[in-house]
Amino acid sequence: MTNIFDTHAHYTDKRFEPDRDALLRSLPGRGVACALTCGSDLPDSRAALALAGEHGYVYAACGVHPHAASSFGDAGELREMLKAERCVALGEIGLDYHYDFSPRDKQQECFRAQLELALEMNLPVIVHDREAHEDTLRLLQEYKPRGVVHCFSGSWEFAREILALGMHIGLGGAVTFKNARKPAQVAANMPIDRLLLETDAPYMAPEPFRGQRCDSAHIALTAKKIAEIRGIDTQELISTCHENGKRLFAL
Repeated sequence: MTNIFDTHAHYTDKRFEPDRDALLRSLPGRGVACALTCGSDLPDSRAALALAGEHGYVYAACGVHPHAASSFGDAGELREMLKAERCVALGEIGLDYHYDFSPRDKQQECFRAQLELALEMNLPVIVHDREAHEDTLRLLQEYKPRGVVHCFSGSWEFAREILALGMHIGLGGAVTFKNARKPAQVAANMPIDRLLLETDAPYMAPEPFRGQRCDSAHIALTAKKIAEIRGIDTQELISTCHENGKRLFAL
């Protein structure tokens, strides 16, 4: 497969430390045309920008993940990072009620502040939503940002609410899992012009690599599964999703 756009990865993650540069240099030869590496806090966002500056096909998103919401302070430093040429989105932001590493009120406060910043900066958002569908939807309906709900785990009914806001949905390796009823239903029914492909690398590797370290080239397996569900050609799906990503992130 060619023309892969991985719209969500974490190449600053420590699991890439042994071979990060070699891996990133190898990916264009494995069909990867673009990759978006996402920050999870301010230091990680700086590191994501640095990687984007070193590899021409890599772009960065800067933001504070809900796990780090308690540490979010003044938005000034984040605002400056968002002005960087290689930064194309504000993310990864949102709510995580599964781990609750930060109190839920702090998560919502942090999410609100960054949604406001995204509107101020005219940038799309990359939204994390884990077991927080109701509050995530409520805040997205309030602010109406451009962007994507990544690693989508909700029902088709929830997906329709997200799509009604004009947002995109990101699907990754989970759609290949044997018990992936909800992602498969979303993959089958959603408009293809709102679909983005992602890995969440190094996490969420598709079958048959589940549990192993993931990288952007694994999108070929995810795309193959979604193409089968939709009854279309895999390369056609990959190229369509590439164009969707370029349009959303203004590349």
